[in-house]
Amino acid sequence: MDMVLESINSPQDLRRIKQEKLNDLAAEIREFIIKVVSDKGGHLASSLGAVELCIALHYCLNTPEDTLVFDVGHQTYAHKILTGRKDKFYTLRQYEGLSGFPNFYESVYDTYISGHASTAISWAQGIAEAKRLKKETSKTVAVVGDGSLSGGMCFEALNSCGHAKTDLLVVLNHNEMSISPSVGALSNYLTRIISAPIYNRARKELENFLQSFSLTKKLAAKARKLEENIKGLLIPGVFFEELGFRYFGPIDGHDLDVLVPALGNISELSGPRILHVITKKGKGYVFSEKNPEVYHGISSFDKDTGECMNRKGRNFTRVFAEKLVDLGRKDENIAAITAAMPTGTGLCLFKENFPERFYDVGIAESHAVGFASGLAKKGVKPVVAIYSTFLQRAFDQIIHDVALQDLGVIFAIDRAGLVGEDGPTHHGVFDIGYLRMIPNMVCMAPKDARELEDMLEMAAELKHPVSIRYPRGESFYLESKNKLEFGKAEILRDGEDFCIIALGTVSKAALECADNFQREGLNPCLVNARFIKPLDEEMLREIAERFSLVITLEEGNLAGGFGDGVLEFYEKENMLQKVEIFRIGLPDEFIPAGEKNSLYRIYALEGNSLFLRIKQILQQSHVSKTR
Repeated sequence: MDMVLESINSPQDLRRIKQEKLNDLAAEIREFIIKVVSDKGGHLASSLGAVELCIALHYCLNTPEDTLVFDVGHQTYAHKILTGRKDKFYTLRQYEGLSGFPNFYESVYDTYISGHASTAISWAQGIAEAKRLKKETSKTVAVVGDGSLSGGMCFEALNSCGHAKTDLLVVLNHNEMSISPSVGALSNYLTRIISAPIYNRARKELENFLQSFSLTKKLAAKARKLEENIKGLLIPGVFFEELGFRYFGPIDGHDLDVLVPALGNISELSGPRILHVITKKGKGYVFSEKNPEVYHGISSFDKDTGECMNRKGRNFTRVFAEKLVDLGRKDENIAAITAAMPTGTGLCLFKENFPERFYDVGIAESHAVGFASGLAKKGVKPVVAIYSTFLQRAFDQIIHDVALQDLGVIFAIDRAGLVGEDGPTHHGVFDIGYLRMIPNMVCMAPKDARELEDMLEMAAELKHPVSIRYPRGESFYLESKNKLEFGKAEILRDGEDFCIIALGTVSKAALECADNFQREGLNPCLVNARFIKPLDEEMLREIAERFSLVITLEEGNLAGGFGDGVLEFYEKENMLQKVEIFRIGLPDEFIPAGEKNSLYRIYALEGNSLFLRIKQILQQSHVSKTR
């Protein structure tokens, strides 16, 4: 580490250095981020693009007394390095190490645990209004990317702040990207502004104004007049001004000679304000500048060549994407919808083949589901591909707009289960519970890649809402006994000692576990559930007649999960006196970040740890043999 960064262990240290040293600091921080992320993986491009912005914010604000709220948190690595976590940065996204996102358990400089978009302005307004009520004078700043502006929550917050005249500064970080390139009318509007000749003619005058801007009474009127004249030339402020915000910008978010005085001056104003800064995602690293989408979230890579170190085979996302294209060729009514993640969900492949039937609605999951309901109402078969953790944001629309209307919308739920290093904001562990409770909903979970393809084909023929959950990671194929039938489970391996009912891809761990038991002279029966809803009630009755001990296994929260569904069925059938139920899954807590296989071992979701957990259950159980 070079001299400037070595001397900084807090924002207080940062504010002691001379402004002319800040560019050197930015270069050192970039090099440090690239070095660590190339080894550990992480959100590289977004954090590289916000280095100067993080420096300027802490240089101009009196953090942590002044409150800094980041939307999403993909861009906060420089923020972490500047706020006392430099020496721990090598533990980034590791189990019990630094989170890849802001985390208030980690630092007083992190206001929230944040990993979802469009939230920061709402949070910040609440904080700013609480300060007003408590007569506190510290500042409140929300940092929001232009991609987040497509989210309804963001618009609601802007409307509320403008109406309430909340004393809040919103820094709009505009890089034309969320994870994939930003879409939507507002993002296009902002991009047109910064590329227009009139912007380039007036930009220097605006920057000079921001650098020399004085709040003294003597110059206030003159400064305001100049500001309005420039604003009239640029026009972009009209939208935000109509919402009740004073608008400043756009300015270069990498030019600290402009950014620091601009932030310093604007932060001293009061009321709702927006500072619009232009940044480049992936700034300072040639490979991430050329391919910011690829380097948004990346595993370890060679920093000299940019080559990913952990290239894997065909994953479940690819299996889904290829099957959907195959179905799209056979059925012109099939359409695909994503919420700002065409690459992450694999739908870029569908877009290449059927661009007229592909829709990217931006970071707007609620709208994606409502929009899908309209397509389904007119006979289109929409497939909504959204990560499990993000589909939570559309819960009401799933119930009211789709299920209540009993419309044939297919929910392709990617990243279901544990996702690894992204941690608690991104683990897809709640979808089983929040979907199986909804009337008219059919919920499926494939044990392997072939079953995912079969379930997608079946879903396209159903006339009801359908969800299919599948995990992040490399796909595989398991032994198969029975063709997929609606509402029917399959016996993967028969046995006589006890029964394991596995849901989804944890069937692979259950098979490995069963092999271990057979080596010890026990022969468990292994069932692949296939359906969360409807349950295969006929098979559950047969299991209760044959076995005294039944173990359910799922990669999801136990509270309200698949195992609870099995328990509810046996309670309804008055069978709990005949069969003892043990549930294995994830506990009622937020699961930390960590390497995925390590988390599987910790929570008994891989073969050997599952074997040891079931051995404990057998010791606890009253009876473990067949009657």
